[in-house]
Amino acid sequence: MSLVALRKKGGRARPDASAAFLPTTRAEMKARGWDQLDVLLVNGDAYVDHPAFGAALIGRFLEARGYKVGIVSQPRWDTTEDILAMGAPRLFVGITAGNLDSMLNKLTAQKKVRSDDQYSPGGRTNMRPNRASIVYANLCRQAFDGVPIVLGGIEASLRRIAHYDYWSDSVRRSVLLDSKADLLIFGMGERPVWEIADRLAAGATLEDLRDVRGTGHVRRKGEWEELEASRFVRDGKPIFLPSYTEVKKDTLAFSEASGAFQKETNPGNGRPIVQQHGHEAIYLNPPAEPLDTELMDELYDMPFARAPHPSYREPIPAFETVKHSIVTMRGCFGGCSFCSITEHEGRVIQSRSAESVLREVRALRRMGDFRGVISDVGGPTANMYQMKCREERIEKACRRLSCVHPGVCENLVTDHQPLVKLLRKVRDEKGVRKVFIASGVRYDLAEGSPEFVEELAAHHTGGQLSVAPEHVDEKVLDKMKKPGAESYERFADMFACASEASGRDQHLVPYYISGHPGSTMESMIELALYLKKRGLRPRQVQDFIPTPMSMATSMYVTGRDPFTQEPVYTARSLREKRKQKALLQYWDPSQHDLAREALVEAGRRDLIGSGDRHLVPPARGKGSLSIHEKRRRMRGKENRQGRTGRRGAGAGSRSSNRGGGGPGRGKKN
Repeated sequence: MSLVALRKKGGRARPDASAAFLPTTRAEMKARGWDQLDVLLVNGDAYVDHPAFGAALIGRFLEARGYKVGIVSQPRWDTTEDILAMGAPRLFVGITAGNLDSMLNKLTAQKKVRSDDQYSPGGRTNMRPNRASIVYANLCRQAFDGVPIVLGGIEASLRRIAHYDYWSDSVRRSVLLDSKADLLIFGMGERPVWEIADRLAAGATLEDLRDVRGTGHVRRKGEWEELEASRFVRDGKPIFLPSYTEVKKDTLAFSEASGAFQKETNPGNGRPIVQQHGHEAIYLNPPAEPLDTELMDELYDMPFARAPHPSYREPIPAFETVKHSIVTMRGCFGGCSFCSITEHEGRVIQSRSAESVLREVRALRRMGDFRGVISDVGGPTANMYQMKCREERIEKACRRLSCVHPGVCENLVTDHQPLVKLLRKVRDEKGVRKVFIASGVRYDLAEGSPEFVEELAAHHTGGQLSVAPEHVDEKVLDKMKKPGAESYERFADMFACASEASGRDQHLVPYYISGHPGSTMESMIELALYLKKRGLRPRQVQDFIPTPMSMATSMYVTGRDPFTQEPVYTARSLREKRKQKALLQYWDPSQHDLAREALVEAGRRDLIGSGDRHLVPPARGKGSLSIHEKRRRMRGKENRQGRTGRRGAGAGSRSSNRGGGGPGRGKKN
């Protein structure tokens, strides 16, 4: 079946949108005069009606198209009671685990439980289950017999084929099979969810929806075996990845599947993908088309309350970070191998118009707690705003995975003028005192625009600017698909000069990754020496986490580059990962033991000592204490003696019975 033509706004009568929030209870439905929802969204995050939160974005988008949408956030997973609170929806249930993969949200790189959850009230943990997409989908299957179940969000998107799960150290099946959902939306979901809703409302069946771009479904035995495999890019036929059984058993098959999958992510030429799972197969349609500026404007112009639902009595930490921020674009053409943004949001930059951004600035001004400071204007990479391929024809045919690695593509328009003009307009708005860029800057692009760097230093940095050089070893940077260290050095010099010229004392805060595939102990030592030479003591150190479907994760699992199949060294044990991280924090006494161990193993005892050329001091001998531990114990001793003095140390006192207070303490009679 051919795709339906997607209507523009206004084709359907919109429900009453006077209420500030989407309904979350039966009472709120009744207040709108609704007896039944069209779409129920089940959300792993707290409900915050703000465009930075995916469930709110999709909910408002469907509402603007005339659908009655309700939302259940963080339901209990040991009962269907919360799921059933608003009744069965007429069209479908949409499920998202939240803004993060539920396992990444819960566990660290060392597989320890995180101390808080930024997307839950009060930062409380255990507000969502592990593998939330699967749990919620099975819960909805119990609750709503015969209602279509549609998975979406980043967890489902990045687990749509057989994938490596770091937290169980295993290759898992597609989440579609484990969840028993009917459809899976991958990537940004506006176009697919719009088409699904329209076609179901028009009487289509689930079988009819198998051609929706940006979605995947399960084909049963007898439905996929006779499919003809693609022979060339434009023939419209599917490619067949190595099966789940093959990638689970054979690292070469896993690596080949990863490389083949990555090449089909351009909406202009991506082919359908088939992967066998036993007698069944996962069938993925080509990616959805990116949004144009008109739709981006409509999306972010919707009447968000820009607040958590009033039922919450505690703040939502993630909202506090973004409540006075503005998204100007989505997508990233950087293609960093450790990052999932490109896989989820796509490589095509989708930008809002300046007029739409300014309308949001004025909406911010009407917020009661706005004090004139916009915390961020940007997106995944702030300075990619309105950048694009020189010709649409070339963009649609391109098979490159990154527009900037190993070098900036000659067809990429890297003009920073649209961003510079936008920032000036935002600064000139009445009531705006300060506008920051906190969402990251691609410095290999920025160094080509001195004017942008000058504006950045003079007006949009609050003393510190976060950038992500990640490493200095060229081999590691190549595996990361990051620019060389010399590019960062040039940008650092430009930023320092621009800051000085504007009379501002400002610094770069560099982010680094330890334990990334390709990173050996020797390369981490090189990075540590680089940092010490420049007097840098980074606190922003990320221990590499192999998240589902990234190219770096494929290298971690297989020890191979997914495109060349060349061997790639990878730190697999938690202890080796800790030692690599310890080298980056060479200045921290708590890391010295691990750092010394790493240096000895690497044959670099020459870097253990007390001189300027050394990384860490020598050990103080077996059983000795660091100066920090000695001071801590001394303070504890003084505190105990102080308490003893206040109580008295007479013969009948408890302190005397413990042997404290007198000159004979600790002696045996």
